[in-house]
Amino acid sequence: MSVDLQPRQRNVLRQFYTTGAAPCPYLDGRTERRVYTLLRRHPQECETFDRLSEAGFRRSQNLMYRPACPGCDACIPVRIPVDRFAPSRNERKVLHRNADLIVQEVPAVPTAEHWQLFRRYLSARHGDGGMANMTRIDFETMVGDWAVATVLLEGRDPSGRLLAVSLTDRLSSGLSGVYKFYEPDEPRRSLGTWTILQLIERARAQGLGHVYLGYWIAGSDKMDYKARFRPMEQLTPEGWVDLPEPALPPETVPAG
Repeated sequence: MSVDLQPRQRNVLRQFYTTGAAPCPYLDGRTERRVYTLLRRHPQECETFDRLSEAGFRRSQNLMYRPACPGCDACIPVRIPVDRFAPSRNERKVLHRNADLIVQEVPAVPTAEHWQLFRRYLSARHGDGGMANMTRIDFETMVGDWAVATVLLEGRDPSGRLLAVSLTDRLSSGLSGVYKFYEPDEPRRSLGTWTILQLIERARAQGLGHVYLGYWIAGSDKMDYKARFRPMEQLTPEGWVDLPEPALPPETVPAG
Protein backbone atom coordinates (compact mmCIF):
# COMPACT_ATOMS: atom_id res chain seq x y z
CA MET A 1 0.00 0.00 0.00
CA SER A 2 1.44 3.40 -1.01
CA VAL A 3 0.00 6.84 -0.35
CA ASP A 4 1.40 10.17 -1.57
CA LEU A 5 1.40 12.36 1.54
CA GLN A 6 3.74 14.99 0.08
CA PRO A 7 2.26 15.91 -3.30
CA ARG A 8 4.69 18.80 -3.88
CA GLN A 9 7.61 16.39 -4.06
CA ARG A 10 7.84 14.08 -7.05
CA ASN A 11 8.21 10.36 -6.54
CA VAL A 12 7.81 10.54 -2.75
CA LEU A 13 5.50 7.72 -1.68
CA ARG A 14 4.59 6.67 1.82
CA GLN A 15 4.58 2.91 2.33
CA PHE A 16 1.97 1.41 4.66
CA TYR A 17 1.94 -2.10 6.08
CA THR A 18 -0.47 -4.21 8.14
CA THR A 19 0.26 -6.37 11.16
CA GLY A 20 -1.01 -9.88 11.62
CA ALA A 21 -4.14 -10.54 13.64
CA ALA A 22 -3.70 -10.77 17.43
CA PRO A 23 -5.98 -10.82 20.49
CA CYS A 24 -7.25 -7.35 21.40
CA PRO A 25 -5.62 -6.10 24.62
CA TYR A 26 -8.67 -3.97 25.51
CA LEU A 27 -11.85 -5.89 24.60
CA ASP A 28 -12.25 -9.61 25.28
CA GLY A 29 -13.02 -11.75 22.29
CA ARG A 30 -11.93 -9.14 19.73
CA THR A 31 -9.09 -9.32 17.23
CA GLU A 32 -6.54 -6.55 16.78
CA ARG A 33 -4.81 -5.56 13.55
CA ARG A 34 -2.93 -2.34 12.75
CA VAL A 35 -1.88 -0.40 9.70
CA TYR A 36 1.47 1.35 10.15
CA THR A 37 4.23 3.29 8.44
CA LEU A 38 7.83 4.11 9.33
CA LEU A 39 8.99 7.62 10.19
CA ARG A 40 12.24 8.71 8.60
CA ARG A 41 14.83 11.15 9.88
CA HIS A 42 14.58 14.21 7.65
CA PRO A 43 12.92 17.65 8.01
CA GLN A 44 9.90 16.88 5.80
CA GLU A 45 8.90 14.09 8.16
CA CYS A 46 7.52 16.57 10.69
CA GLU A 47 4.82 17.60 8.20
CA THR A 48 3.99 13.94 7.54
CA PHE A 49 3.83 13.31 11.27
CA ASP A 50 1.38 16.19 11.69
CA ARG A 51 -0.86 14.99 8.88
CA LEU A 52 -0.93 11.40 10.10
CA SER A 53 -1.69 12.53 13.66
CA GLU A 54 -4.58 14.64 12.36
CA ALA A 55 -5.82 11.51 10.58
CA GLY A 56 -5.92 9.52 13.82
CA PHE A 57 -2.52 7.79 13.76
CA ARG A 58 -0.40 7.40 16.89
CA ARG A 59 3.36 7.20 17.28
CA SER A 60 5.19 4.27 18.85
CA GLN A 61 8.96 4.72 18.59
CA ASN A 62 9.52 5.39 14.86
CA LEU A 63 6.22 3.87 13.78
CA MET A 64 2.94 5.65 13.09
CA TYR A 65 0.01 3.26 13.45
CA ARG A 66 -3.76 3.16 13.45
CA PRO A 67 -6.11 0.26 14.31
CA ALA A 68 -7.52 -1.57 11.31
CA CYS A 69 -9.34 -4.35 13.12
CA PRO A 70 -11.66 -6.66 11.15
CA GLY A 71 -15.30 -5.93 11.97
CA CYS A 72 -14.49 -3.48 14.78
CA ASP A 73 -14.17 0.31 15.02
CA ALA A 74 -14.19 0.63 18.81
CA CYS A 75 -10.89 2.59 18.94
CA ILE A 76 -11.83 6.26 18.55
CA PRO A 77 -9.09 8.92 18.19
CA VAL A 78 -9.74 11.70 20.71
CA ARG A 79 -8.26 15.10 21.55
CA ILE A 80 -8.96 17.94 23.97
CA PRO A 81 -9.69 21.40 22.46
CA VAL A 82 -7.51 23.53 24.71
CA ASP A 83 -9.33 26.87 24.24
CA ARG A 84 -12.66 25.38 25.31
CA PHE A 85 -11.38 23.34 28.21
CA ALA A 86 -12.00 24.35 31.82
CA PRO A 87 -11.16 21.95 34.68
CA SER A 88 -14.08 20.37 36.47
CA ARG A 89 -14.52 20.58 40.22
CA ASN A 90 -12.67 17.33 40.78
CA GLU A 91 -9.93 18.28 38.33
CA ARG A 92 -9.43 21.50 40.27
CA LYS A 93 -9.06 19.38 43.40
CA VAL A 94 -6.36 17.33 41.66
CA LEU A 95 -4.53 20.53 40.75
CA HIS A 96 -4.81 21.78 44.33
CA ARG A 97 -3.49 18.52 45.81
CA ASN A 98 -0.48 18.71 43.52
CA ALA A 99 0.22 22.41 43.84
CA ASP A 100 3.56 21.54 45.45
CA LEU A 101 4.84 19.70 42.37
CA ILE A 102 7.49 21.27 40.17
CA VAL A 103 6.91 20.86 36.42
CA GLN A 104 9.78 20.95 33.98
CA GLU A 105 10.36 20.06 30.35
CA VAL A 106 13.54 18.11 29.64
CA PRO A 107 15.05 16.50 26.52
CA ALA A 108 13.80 13.02 25.64
CA VAL A 109 16.89 11.31 27.01
CA PRO A 110 16.08 8.29 29.20
CA THR A 111 17.83 8.00 32.55
CA ALA A 112 18.04 5.37 35.27
CA GLU A 113 15.59 7.45 37.32
CA HIS A 114 13.02 7.37 34.50
CA TRP A 115 13.51 3.62 34.07
CA GLN A 116 13.01 2.87 37.76
CA LEU A 117 9.78 4.88 37.89
CA PHE A 118 8.57 3.23 34.69
CA ARG A 119 9.15 -0.25 36.15
CA ARG A 120 7.32 0.58 39.39
CA TYR A 121 4.42 1.95 37.38
CA LEU A 122 4.17 -1.09 35.08
CA SER A 123 4.41 -3.55 37.97
CA ALA A 124 1.61 -1.83 39.86
CA ARG A 125 -0.73 -0.83 37.03
CA HIS A 126 -0.03 -3.02 33.99
CA GLY A 127 1.73 -6.10 35.28
CA ASP A 128 -0.20 -8.34 32.89
CA GLY A 129 -0.03 -6.01 29.89
CA GLY A 130 1.96 -6.22 26.69
CA MET A 131 4.63 -3.82 28.00
CA ALA A 132 5.30 -5.76 31.22
CA ASN A 133 8.29 -7.56 29.71
CA MET A 134 9.99 -4.47 28.32
CA THR A 135 13.74 -4.40 28.89
CA ARG A 136 15.87 -1.36 29.67
CA ILE A 137 16.89 -1.23 26.00
CA ASP A 138 13.22 -1.37 24.94
CA PHE A 139 12.47 1.54 27.25
CA GLU A 140 15.38 3.61 26.01
CA THR A 141 14.25 3.03 22.43
CA MET A 142 10.70 4.05 23.30
CA VAL A 143 11.87 7.32 24.87
CA GLY A 144 14.89 8.26 22.82
CA ASP A 145 14.38 6.79 19.33
CA TRP A 146 12.36 9.57 17.73
CA ALA A 147 12.14 11.39 14.41
CA VAL A 148 9.92 14.26 15.57
CA ALA A 149 9.95 17.03 18.20
CA THR A 150 9.74 15.05 21.45
CA VAL A 151 10.32 16.02 25.09
CA LEU A 152 9.73 14.63 28.56
CA LEU A 153 7.41 16.54 30.86
CA GLU A 154 8.39 15.79 34.45
CA GLY A 155 6.67 16.36 37.77
CA ARG A 156 8.79 16.39 40.94
CA ASP A 157 7.97 16.97 44.58
CA PRO A 158 9.79 19.72 46.57
CA SER A 159 12.54 17.27 47.53
CA GLY A 160 13.27 16.60 43.86
CA ARG A 161 11.76 13.10 43.77
CA LEU A 162 10.44 12.20 40.33
CA LEU A 163 6.71 11.40 40.51
CA ALA A 164 5.35 11.66 36.96
CA VAL A 165 6.60 11.67 33.37
CA SER A 166 4.86 12.28 30.05
CA LEU A 167 6.62 11.35 26.82
CA THR A 168 5.26 14.18 24.68
CA ASP A 169 5.35 14.97 20.96
CA ARG A 170 4.84 18.48 19.61
CA LEU A 171 2.64 18.86 16.54
CA SER A 172 1.80 22.06 14.70
CA SER A 173 -1.76 21.69 16.05
CA GLY A 174 -1.04 20.58 19.59
CA LEU A 175 0.73 18.25 22.00
CA SER A 176 0.44 14.48 21.84
CA GLY A 177 0.79 12.52 25.05
CA VAL A 178 2.57 9.44 23.71
CA TYR A 179 2.90 7.65 27.04
CA LYS A 180 2.72 8.65 30.69
CA PHE A 181 3.91 6.87 33.79
CA TYR A 182 3.91 7.91 37.42
CA GLU A 183 4.52 6.90 41.02
CA PRO A 184 1.96 4.18 41.91
CA ASP A 185 2.46 4.69 45.66
CA GLU A 186 0.86 8.16 45.52
CA PRO A 187 -2.78 7.30 44.61
CA ARG A 188 -4.27 10.33 46.37
CA ARG A 189 -2.48 12.66 43.96
CA SER A 190 -4.25 11.17 40.85
CA LEU A 191 -1.03 11.71 38.94
CA GLY A 192 -2.38 10.43 35.62
CA THR A 193 -5.12 13.05 35.62
CA TRP A 194 -2.67 15.70 36.83
CA THR A 195 -0.26 14.91 33.98
CA ILE A 196 -2.96 15.42 31.35
CA LEU A 197 -3.94 18.71 32.99
CA GLN A 198 -0.31 19.80 32.74
CA LEU A 199 -0.26 18.94 29.04
CA ILE A 200 -3.34 21.12 28.56
CA GLU A 201 -1.71 24.05 30.36
CA ARG A 202 1.51 23.53 28.40
CA ALA A 203 -0.35 23.55 25.09
CA ARG A 204 -2.25 26.70 26.08
CA ALA A 205 0.98 28.47 27.06
CA GLN A 206 2.52 27.56 23.69
CA GLY A 207 -0.51 28.73 21.73
CA LEU A 208 -1.38 25.20 20.57
CA GLY A 209 -4.95 24.15 19.99
CA HIS A 210 -5.20 20.54 21.14
CA VAL A 211 -3.92 17.77 23.37
CA TYR A 212 -4.07 14.39 21.65
CA LEU A 213 -4.81 11.45 23.95
CA GLY A 214 -4.74 8.58 21.49
CA TYR A 215 -7.70 6.20 21.41
CA TRP A 216 -10.77 6.04 23.60
CA ILE A 217 -12.65 2.73 23.76
CA ALA A 218 -16.14 2.67 25.24
CA GLY A 219 -16.43 -0.14 27.77
CA SER A 220 -12.68 -0.47 28.37
CA ASP A 221 -11.71 0.15 31.99
CA LYS A 222 -8.21 1.16 30.84
CA MET A 223 -9.60 3.89 28.57
CA ASP A 224 -12.68 5.20 30.41
CA TYR A 225 -10.74 8.00 32.14
CA LYS A 226 -10.22 9.85 28.84
CA ALA A 227 -13.92 10.58 28.40
CA ARG A 228 -13.96 12.47 31.69
CA PHE A 229 -12.05 15.39 30.15
CA ARG A 230 -14.62 17.71 28.63
CA PRO A 231 -15.07 18.94 26.03
CA MET A 232 -13.50 16.11 24.07
CA GLU A 233 -13.35 15.78 20.29
CA GLN A 234 -13.48 12.51 18.35
CA LEU A 235 -12.37 11.80 14.81
CA THR A 236 -15.20 10.70 12.51
CA PRO A 237 -15.43 10.23 8.73
CA GLU A 238 -16.69 13.85 8.65
CA GLY A 239 -13.69 15.13 10.62
CA TRP A 240 -13.16 16.11 14.27
CA VAL A 241 -16.43 16.65 16.17
CA ASP A 242 -17.41 16.77 19.84
CA LEU A 243 -17.66 13.43 21.60
CA PRO A 244 -21.21 13.10 22.99
CA GLU A 245 -21.54 13.31 26.75
CA PRO A 246 -21.80 9.78 28.19
CA ALA A 247 -24.29 8.76 30.82
CA LEU A 248 -21.79 8.80 33.68
CA PRO A 249 -22.39 8.29 37.39
CA PRO A 250 -21.70 11.25 39.69
CA GLU A 251 -18.22 12.55 38.98
CA THR A 252 -15.36 10.90 40.81
CA VAL A 253 -11.64 11.46 40.55
CA PRO A 254 -10.15 8.64 38.44
CA ALA A 255 -7.23 6.75 39.94
CA GLY A 256 -4.94 7.73 37.08
